[in-house]
Amino acid sequence: MNRYTKRTFVLEMVMIAVGIVFAFPVYVLVNLAIRPPSDTSSPIVPTTSPTFGNFTGAWREAGLGGALINSVLVTTVSVLIVLAVSALAAYPLARSTAHWSRGTFLLIMLGLILPFQLASLPLYQTVRDLGLLGSVWSLVLFYAGLQVPFTTFLYVGFLRALPRDFEEAASIDGASPLATFRHIVLPMLKPVTVTALVLNAVAVWNDFFTPLLYLSGSDQQTVPVAVAGFVGQFVSDWNLIFAALLISIVPVLAVYLALQRSIINGFAGGLKG
Repeated sequence: MNRYTKRTFVLEMVMIAVGIVFAFPVYVLVNLAIRPPSDTSSPIVPTTSPTFGNFTGAWREAGLGGALINSVLVTTVSVLIVLAVSALAAYPLARSTAHWSRGTFLLIMLGLILPFQLASLPLYQTVRDLGLLGSVWSLVLFYAGLQVPFTTFLYVGFLRALPRDFEEAASIDGASPLATFRHIVLPMLKPVTVTALVLNAVAVWNDFFTPLLYLSGSDQQTVPVAVAGFVGQFVSDWNLIFAALLISIVPVLAVYLALQRSIINGFAGGLKG
């Protein structure tokens, strides 16, 4: 029996078309990044004389070395703090049946409803009073608070879907709530933890407004701010601009390729939970 039907052919064509739509911007990005400045042909036309001089020029002129270090530091520390705080906060909120649990959860969820721009001025004044303006630790402090409500929401939803059998058995054996969380619950949170890790890391890495606000006037900058400043300074040299963008993508892409299996399994398990 021939399983290849007209419907299968149509689905294949649709998938190929969608793949081309997503791949086309990447092609243009790479094509212009390796194109010499003297080549003024269409961005769609393949580059006949590729060069890697654009990458060295972008690295030097935009100061991408220091920006990459700052972005990696801010993203890593911020995400670790967010995951630790959110997981510890979500466990009692998901398991407790007291009235304060629901009220506290709704209070935390206000962080998802209210836009953080409403608090931009008081937060800026607080960071200034703490003497953290121009320091990457101001970004860590900001993201550690900003991302907790969303991450707590993910953890609570996942925990409420988990059975309590193992926790009850550990409690009967005399384990404390903290020990139960560490040895029983935490390993079961791996799928949603990977999901939260990816979503938070991408959000922190790509943020432009906050580093621009808190690091303005200092020699510290993150990758998005460095690339934006590079565009303003070399607005006519798009080859260097696209080379800088490609460099900024490499760390995130490398992490994804290294953890590809865990990320896919984590998303599947986290979304299912």
